[in-house]
Amino acid sequence: MAVVGIVEDNKKIRDLIQRYLDMQDEFECPVAVDSVEEMLEYLEEHNPPDVLLMDIQLPGMSGIKGIGIIKQKYPETEIIMLTVYHDSHKIFDSLVAGASGYLLKHTSLPEIKESIQTLLDGGSPMSPQIARKVINYFKKPNKQVSEEDYGLTPREHDIINGLVDGLSYKLIADRYDISIDTVRAHIRNIYKKLHVNSKAEVIAKSLRGEI
Repeated sequence: MAVVGIVEDNKKIRDLIQRYLDMQDEFECPVAVDSVEEMLEYLEEHNPPDVLLMDIQLPGMSGIKGIGIIKQKYPETEIIMLTVYHDSHKIFDSLVAGASGYLLKHTSLPEIKESIQTLLDGGSPMSPQIARKVINYFKKPNKQVSEEDYGLTPREHDIINGLVDGLSYKLIADRYDISIDTVRAHIRNIYKKLHVNSKAEVIAKSLRGEI
């Protein structure tokens, strides 16, 4: 059974997701707190969860800063951002910091469950709107960092287009006549290429308009 933790300052949302996950046979959710600081205190005395759902705008430390600290101390914990923010720099700053998925808060509870399972199966879940931001970024003219620098393959672009269209992994696999495992592998590779350490700061600076 996979262990999930939640960092979300909206009590209604936090309690709803925790109750839902605790009702699932595949998951248990023993910790749901409203700040990164509280989660760090919890982690000092308990085993880290397999997956953390993390908001960005939190009291105290931001979720993006929290990713870096948690990933440094507990590298095996996977983090999915669950937030209202869908602007490009927050998406990429989150990926650069080490997030493995990015969902918007209107994502339904069953979709959140599916996304956690996708992550545990080796994929990297992101909402269709987020996938669209990713592909639009690569289409921007006169970027400081060119698309080729990331080494994205034509097939990886196909996968991103499928996500933009709102397709499930299964439907993407059907569209391109590949296996679901292959889709997961491609999406994992896309995430890795987007936050390769040597290019991470360049991406972040470019998106913030600093270069």
